[in-house]
Amino acid sequence: MKEVDYIIVGCGLAGVSFCEELRAHEKSFVMFDDQSQQASIVAAGLYNPVILKRFTAVWKAKEQLEMVNSFYERLEKLLGVKLDYKLPVYRRFSSIGEQNDWFNASDNPYLENYLSPQVIPNHNSEIDASFGFGKVLESGRIDTSTLLTHYKLFLKTNNSYCTETFDHAAVKHHENEVIYKNITAKYIVFAEGFGMMKNPFFKDLPLNEAKGEVLTIKAPQLKMEFILKASVFLVPELDDCYSVGATYNWEDKTNDITETAKTELLDKLKTLISCDYEVVNQAAGIRPTVMDRKPLVGRHPKYDNMAILNGLGTRGVMIGPYVAKQLFLNLEKGIPLEAEIDIKRFQK
Repeated sequence: MKEVDYIIVGCGLAGVSFCEELRAHEKSFVMFDDQSQQASIVAAGLYNPVILKRFTAVWKAKEQLEMVNSFYERLEKLLGVKLDYKLPVYRRFSSIGEQNDWFNASDNPYLENYLSPQVIPNHNSEIDASFGFGKVLESGRIDTSTLLTHYKLFLKTNNSYCTETFDHAAVKHHENEVIYKNITAKYIVFAEGFGMMKNPFFKDLPLNEAKGEVLTIKAPQLKMEFILKASVFLVPELDDCYSVGATYNWEDKTNDITETAKTELLDKLKTLISCDYEVVNQAAGIRPTVMDRKPLVGRHPKYDNMAILNGLGTRGVMIGPYVAKQLFLNLEKGIPLEAEIDIKRFQK
């Protein structure tokens, strides 16, 4: 019988964030992952402290940003790859009215550190932006695909990764431990994303599924060195490639790519750039989202050594390290979770 401190189920952004918290405190663990959940892989990986639709700060933006830099810097050193690309977000204006809304928002004391008060003129002839841009500060992109690929290799090298579909029925509970097949652990943490819907211990929590599809285009003439937000996000990657996304589909629960989503994204792209480009990839995944836009974090109401870390939404690279730390401190030291993320908010 193998003994560890933790069993982790799911190697997306939530699972990686919690594993890093465990490694920082020298806790042993084993990760189970069947690679069925694609949300973290297809994620644009943006960190941005402002909700641009409503001009409001992201919940706990300051605290989350304070962790982002050091968290991904450590991972870059650990894995020997570049992950953090610091890029401003340029929000395209479509009218004078939108410019005025931006000026008002940049005067807000909660936003003034994140929004530049100037209108940035457009100097790129391949982009349609006659009213210019608003610039978001302290933003960037995490290469989530590279992160997850190399992190799984790291775990495999350390004999901490099992590629198999987790069998929830094989979990046995004891007072101070949980047993799964030939492994005994003090705690088990489920970070399964959309896979939570098949988890008998937590499936009653209100997790919604939003399918997202993303294109990768190659556009050598575009020469864009910022993240562009308009009707879609346009995100620079390497070798003149850009991510274009993302769609939202609340009905389709598959990871299959669709022509409908491709057409939707390309139609929006036509209103944004005028240069030639080639579509080189299309990917799809199911995002786990919660109706109040806060993660699902906490212990099972009956089994104290079982917990969940899920529902990170579209800002997983930013909120993941923050909530993972909270869950660790709750499990190890009994420090209460913030009420906004605690699953107790849904328990009657």
